[in-house]
Amino acid sequence: MASDAVHTFTDANFDEEVLKSDVPVLVDFWAEWCMPCKMLAPVIDKLAEQFDGKVKIGKMDTDANKETSVKYGIQSIPTVILIQGGEPVKTFVGMQPEAAYAEELDKVLV
Repeated sequence: MASDAVHTFTDANFDEEVLKSDVPVLVDFWAEWCMPCKMLAPVIDKLAEQFDGKVKIGKMDTDANKETSVKYGIQSIPTVILIQGGEPVKTFVGMQPEAAYAEELDKVLV
């Protein structure tokens, strides 16, 4: 079950929720049919709980939100992008270890 700390991003709310956020945002671009995306979901849930209140963490369904996915050049999923101040600062393509995400989140919180 998804964590309550995980936000749902869409084409409609991306500008307000992500680009204008006053805290860093980690966006997991995924799709329902993507097995590695499903394997990554518990990691995203755990990070959302761990960084709750410091970083906004959420998921964007690439099938339902093609506009934003195209804008960010999403060609493989899962792709996870860390955005700070409205700009991408780190992109992860493919599943990464939890520590890799946590390390980058810690860097932007310094």
